[in-house]
Amino acid sequence: MAGSSFGNQLRITTWGESHGVALGVTIDGFPAGMELSTDDIQKYLDRRKPGTSLLTTPRKEDDKVEILSGVFDAKTTGTPITLLIRNTSQHSADYSEIASYYRPGHADYTFDQKYGFRDYRGGGRSSGRETAGRVAAGAVCAKLLKQMGIEICAYAKSIGPIECDMSNFDKSEILKNPACMPDKDASTKTISYLEECKKKLDSAGGVIECIINGVPAGIGDPVFNKLDANFAKALMSIGAVKAVEIGDGIKVSTLNGSTDNDGFTFKNGNIEKTSNHAGGILGGISDGSQIIMRCHVKPTPSISQPQATINKNNEQIEVVIGGRHDPVIVPRAVVVVECMTAITLLDSMISNMSAKADNLISFYKK
Repeated sequence: MAGSSFGNQLRITTWGESHGVALGVTIDGFPAGMELSTDDIQKYLDRRKPGTSLLTTPRKEDDKVEILSGVFDAKTTGTPITLLIRNTSQHSADYSEIASYYRPGHADYTFDQKYGFRDYRGGGRSSGRETAGRVAAGAVCAKLLKQMGIEICAYAKSIGPIECDMSNFDKSEILKNPACMPDKDASTKTISYLEECKKKLDSAGGVIECIINGVPAGIGDPVFNKLDANFAKALMSIGAVKAVEIGDGIKVSTLNGSTDNDGFTFKNGNIEKTSNHAGGILGGISDGSQIIMRCHVKPTPSISQPQATINKNNEQIEVVIGGRHDPVIVPRAVVVVECMTAITLLDSMISNMSAKADNLISFYKK
């Protein structure tokens, strides 16, 4: 299977299946000399792991990370970093029935068409559990970015019809409430809404917003490796994400140039923009302002309502999906968005070191 690696100068490869012995990630190209411990990574994995609230699957996984390589004397060595997370709560029998049919909204049919075979235990590589490896790698990248003065903050902007009132924005609320919303009132309404969805044996989608502060101007390339294009690929590679917006996003199609263009001004010794419709990226290159992105996440496809499908004999059947599933994907995907953003940004910043001759001269000249 190709396509399990992502990145250029900094490259991650995730491995393992939802119901296998373990899963994890190998990070290649990470610089030597950064202090790194399992605690740095675990706090991110704890945000993603299941069984932590009424809004997540009851599957209980400790998601304890182990560092297998790439760290010595508590510092990165510059060699590949391999991180392992063991599976401890596999209920493969919950999925034995679906081996004979295709679940609506899942990758069962497309996997069979591509490979002629699929791991039906929770979806195998197409399971949301694959993202544990991404989160582990993103935690490592986020630590280095933070030391560079760059911070990434993702949160649920909306779930179903409930949207945050950004005038009530409280960053501390993101980690406090199960909806991962920065608005306490919106979170309370969301929990009630999702309880109604569960009673109807249904699920909900939503929007995750991601804000990056501290990125200097000049990161990214102007053609195929545009910073926004790389972000879009990274975020669209998250299984449940169906659309990505940057800055004003789809709204730009309704604007005029006079309202969409961001002006420039010189203030406090720096060039600044007078607005940020572009979301911090112009021509595929960061412009020094806040980077703003949004991911639109589909409802959890595994629902307990009767749904029409066919089996492998092409017979029309009706199915009710069993097993342990999230009523909404958004809250647990927040940290995944944050981590894929960190991986993409650090890769672009490492690549950018060779953009100017002065960078090489100042580094190597004695």
